[in-house]
This record gives sequence, C-alpha cells and structure tokens, in this order.
Amino acid sequence: MIPRKIGVFDSGVGGLSVLKSIISSQHFETIVYYGDTARVPYGTRSKEVITQYSLEALEFFNTHNIDLLIVACNTISAYALKQMQQNANYPIIGVIEPGVLALTNKIKNKDSKILILGTKATINSNIYATLLQDKGYSNIQSLQTSLFVPMVEEGIFSGEVLNSAIKYYFNNINIPDAIILGCTHFPLISKEISNFFNNKPILIHSGESIVEYLQAKYKLQRFDTTNIEFYASDSLEKLKATANIWLNQ
Repeated sequence: MIPRKIGVFDSGVGGLSVLKSIISSQHFETIVYYGDTARVPYGTRSKEVITQYSLEALEFFNTHNIDLLIVACNTISAYALKQMQQNANYPIIGVIEPGVLALTNKIKNKDSKILILGTKATINSNIYATLLQDKGYSNIQSLQTSLFVPMVEEGIFSGEVLNSAIKYYFNNINIPDAIILGCTHFPLISKEISNFFNNKPILIHSGESIVEYLQAKYKLQRFDTTNIEFYASDSLEKLKATANIWLNQ
C-alpha cells in the first residue's frame, strides 16, 4: 500500500509539531488533522478514559477514507495505540518509537544523561525509559511536566508565566546531555526549555524522525502539493491560529 491520504490525531495542538515534519516531506497528497481540543489534556486522565476518547476519535477518521493514521500524542501512544489498531481497518502508528529513534540517531554514548519530559500519564507508563533501557541507555531521569500542555493550548509559548513553570519544574534538575520532549506539545516551547539549561542539552522529539520511521515501514511517493484539512472538537480557529504560527516558522 502507498498511503496518499493520512490522518494526524492529537488531543489538541501538540500534534502540529509532528505535522510540520510530515508536510515538509511531501510524501502525502492530503492530511486530515484532528485535535480533540474540547477534552485536552489527555495526560492527566486515566487509562480507561484515554482509551475511550481515542476510540471515539476513530469514528471521526472513519468518515474521511484515510489510508493511514498517525497518533501524534505520546499519552495516547502509550495507553491506547493497541486498542485503536484493533478497531481500525487501516494502519495506525504512534510517536513513541519515532521519538526513541530520534534519540538513538543523535545520542550514541549510552552513558549520556537523558531527561524525559512528559505528561503524568506518559511518565507513569514508563514506556520511554523501558525502551531506552532496552537499547542500553542507563542514565535516565523522567519528569512529569503536565502544566506545559494547557499553556501551549492557550498560546503561551514564551513569557513570565511559562518561565515560572519552567523554573518550578527544572530548578533542581542538573543539566542533562539530552532532553526527550515526550509530549508533542513541548516542541512548541522548546526554545524556552533550552534557554533555561543554557542551550546545552540536545532537545529531541518524535517529529524529527517520524518521516524516517514511515519510510522504513511504507513505500512512499512524493507529491507537488499537500492539502491540509484542520478539524477540532472545539475552538477550531484557535487551532488554526497556532498552526499558522508553528507551521510557518
């Protein structure tokens, strides 16, 4: 199968950090982006609720005749990916394995200090740490930074409020060699996170390797233009405004 029309699903605007890389690759003719902005964030909810919301999103994509769905949310990828795959008649991939691929591409020293940032749900799943340990990385620290998600959803990408939250989370953290931005919302505030650590750590997120991951699994074509369709369960104009900022950087 050569996918031409794909879906990208996130709890809100975070998946735009994955969408940006996908658009740049020019491998897809049409991309349908859906953000469940009425119920964001997912990362503070139970596994059962995360799974319920994710399966409900499939009903939306089932009406769009897509060839492939990318779950551009780490929390959903950690908790509901298998259930979604079992309930769909098209392939569904998550973003955690591409995130790990991005790290292994950049960090060859297995003793490097790695800081994993994520929502409460993603960090509690321990999925990033487990996959990295399986690859031989041992100096790993995980940190819940869920407050960043609603800030990004509110369009707070810099300034006093965000910097206060960054200081709150990172004040007692030693500078790592690499930071995994284990939530697709976090690349939208990556400059501020990097600044706090004096721009020393290498920042890594799944969007960097999502195309490489797709190329390894599917035969992809190139298209002269890519049509983007945006949908949201609430505040579509806010989603489009953030997309306009992020995708044109």
